[in-house]
Amino acid sequence: MLFLFIKSCCLFRFYAYLKITIFFALLAGCSATAAAQQVTIHGTVFNMYKTRPLDGVSVVCNCGRGTTTDSNGNYVITLDYSDSLSFSYLGRATQMFPVSMMNATTGFDIALHVKPTELGEVRVMPRNYRMDSLQNRKDYEKIFNYKKPGLELTDGSSGSGVGLDLDQIINVFRFKRNRRLAAFQERLIEDEQDKFIDHRFTRYIVHKITGLSGDAEDSFMYRYRPSFYFTKVA
Repeated sequence: MLFLFIKSCCLFRFYAYLKITIFFALLAGCSATAAAQQVTIHGTVFNMYKTRPLDGVSVVCNCGRGTTTDSNGNYVITLDYSDSLSFSYLGRATQMFPVSMMNATTGFDIALHVKPTELGEVRVMPRNYRMDSLQNRKDYEKIFNYKKPGLELTDGSSGSGVGLDLDQIINVFRFKRNRRLAAFQERLIEDEQDKFIDHRFTRYIVHKITGLSGDAEDSFMYRYRPSFYFTKVA
């Protein structure tokens, strides 16, 4: 029994050493390729016949970052090499294109299935704060749910036993990525809070209570705009 116990301890130390060795090997690989992970992609978006560039096309990354094409159909966006891009116009989105298949030097041009004269019917719908907020949470779910990586233990459900999660450990040292995601999350939350204040602190309410209008009403709303916390509990 003593022999089996000693043997088990040796095996445990061996596997622990192996995991640590793999971790530092992966960390060294990540450090060596960190500079090559980010790439700036540019290009032009055309209609289906490539006779006219399209402006206002949404260029969206699966990481949550995005931009739109200018009046000449051009776009520029900086992404990680492992990210993917999609293009959306008039409510139609393309498939996701991996950044790894794009050439950063020559650019990535694309033609969307939009005819030169095609323009969808425009309907002006009243804004719905609740629906807009829910849709925004859905569109940026990955960013809203982002948590700063830390040391976590695996539950051993895969049969490898309880141990440290190597993916989480590696993410701890991806400082640029973590700062970017945290900053994006903070901007989304601030924007969401501003929209909530606008939803509650309206011109109609201010005019009804104060009787002000015009420049006087604008000045009052700017000067006495409440905080998010006050608006939430009021």
